[in-house]
Amino acid sequence: MKLLRTTLVASVAWSAAAQAADCPRPGTLGTSRILSVDPAATPRVGLKSFPQTLPLGDREVVLTFDDGPWPATTSRVLAALAQECVRATFFLIGRSASAHPALVRRIAAEGHTIGHHTFAHHNLKYLKPAQAEAEIDKGIAADEMALHGVATTTPSTPFFRFPYFESTPHLLDRLQSRGMAVFGADLWASDWELMSPQAQLNKLTDRLKAAGKGIILLHDPKAQTASMLPAFLRWLRDNHYRVVHLVPAPRAVGVARVP
Repeated sequence: MKLLRTTLVASVAWSAAAQAADCPRPGTLGTSRILSVDPAATPRVGLKSFPQTLPLGDREVVLTFDDGPWPATTSRVLAALAQECVRATFFLIGRSASAHPALVRRIAAEGHTIGHHTFAHHNLKYLKPAQAEAEIDKGIAADEMALHGVATTTPSTPFFRFPYFESTPHLLDRLQSRGMAVFGADLWASDWELMSPQAQLNKLTDRLKAAGKGIILLHDPKAQTASMLPAFLRWLRDNHYRVVHLVPAPRAVGVARVP
């Protein structure tokens, strides 16, 4: 375990900048620092799915959002993040990105990282390998078209998350061969379950207090999450947690597609 931790720390490049962005509003949570992730060295992270995760310090969190963009709620999530000068990673569904390209560009323009989450959120574990890979590529192409106007299967940010966290050894190997990092999560708010924003806040903060740090999974299309998020960000600030923003290592950008 000691060797694994040492390897993980060495394999993830930390930016020289101590802070991701200056915030014009004093007393906000802010973004503590930037973590540059090299998929070649850390191809799979998130303790809910894999043995290893990102080398975060105590009370450091990474905020990730799945299944967007969705105008009514993603806009509220973006507003809450902007109010606290916090940056996150959004794993987009290609079908939604195609329907709302201006919102995809807004997410990126506000400093957040764009990851990929397939085209239609099918469970890839139950598709034939060729179908599953086509679903991944179609999602990447849709996201890239919305973001850059080019329908390429070479992602500008090589971050991917499986729907339902359901992967296969074959797909994991294929994504690794393509230089893409697969993200699980370390904890989540279970916001796919219907509950009040306060109940969701209580559930998430209890889990974070137990874990102490980690990659957090949320869903920006969920109204209860959009309603809960401002209070959660205030709770992070008041309890001295720090937000870490993820970006791909420079050499990982524009990795080639393996046929």
